[in-house]
Amino acid sequence: MRRVSDDERGAVAVVVALVMVPLIAFAAISVDLAGLWWDKQQLQTAADAGALAIAQDCGVGACGSPAATATSLAQQNSRSTDVTASVLSAGGGSVTVRTDSTRQHAFAPVIGVPSSAVHAEATAAYGSPSGGTAVLPLVLSWCEFLAQTGGGLPSTSTERVIFLTKSSGVTGCTGPSGNAVPGGFGWLTVNAGSCRTRSVLNETLWSSTGEAVPNGCSTADFAAVHNQTVLLPLYDQAGDSGSNAWYHVYGYAAFHVTGYHFVGQYSWNGGTTCKGSARCVKGYFTRFVSLDEAFSTSASAPALGAAVVTLSS
Repeated sequence: MRRVSDDERGAVAVVVALVMVPLIAFAAISVDLAGLWWDKQQLQTAADAGALAIAQDCGVGACGSPAATATSLAQQNSRSTDVTASVLSAGGGSVTVRTDSTRQHAFAPVIGVPSSAVHAEATAAYGSPSGGTAVLPLVLSWCEFLAQTGGGLPSTSTERVIFLTKSSGVTGCTGPSGNAVPGGFGWLTVNAGSCRTRSVLNETLWSSTGEAVPNGCSTADFAAVHNQTVLLPLYDQAGDSGSNAWYHVYGYAAFHVTGYHFVGQYSWNGGTTCKGSARCVKGYFTRFVSLDEAFSTSASAPALGAAVVTLSS
């Protein structure tokens, strides 16, 4: 009996030895593949961050050193000690970054795979806005932009007041009646159920008549832009009157809101000039890069200091 028992133990040992090989292989597949997936996600995050950062730099006309930016963001966003980053392209409205590293496996060496190369790529697009949904249903004039910026791109943070219902004493950009179009005060018809307006370059925007804030807006909508930079459409032509009044979209600019005074409770930080019977907005045009995916870009859109960056892959 003892002899038979020894034989059985020997047989079990052989079976266990044979089974251990596929078990280790399965461990290699499960554990090491999970590690590869984790490294891939980190590399993708690093590539995304690098592409977005370079695109933001290029969006304001200063690409800087794309390779250095990509390397810095890769090291900040990956725990791999051997991560490298390369810029495959930068310019012409897009940036592509690739990140690489090597994953050292824990179990896979048993089946002859000690390590695996891992990489990820990301492309970010940048350019001047060509259309989008503005967070306020307001259109400003191209004339006002030129007057405030001296005909060039915004370069300062000098606060000014834009009067919506009477000629500006500084720029004189509105019509003889005090409005660009009779019955229009710069307000736009809003998208259903919102306080926002969708527009596209070279198309027509319709006026929301009267000096009151359009229906659909709330004080919370306006409070959300306090001391914020927003993208707004600019018009270069306007016509007709009342409910048929229209504005032609010339381009989009970034405007930093520091105060306003409209009808009723829509008033904030108006100061000594934007108050009383005035209907006005305070702030300044500025250079700004937006990550707002509600806006599209185009190479033919006027460059007015505003740029939009989107992650395309």
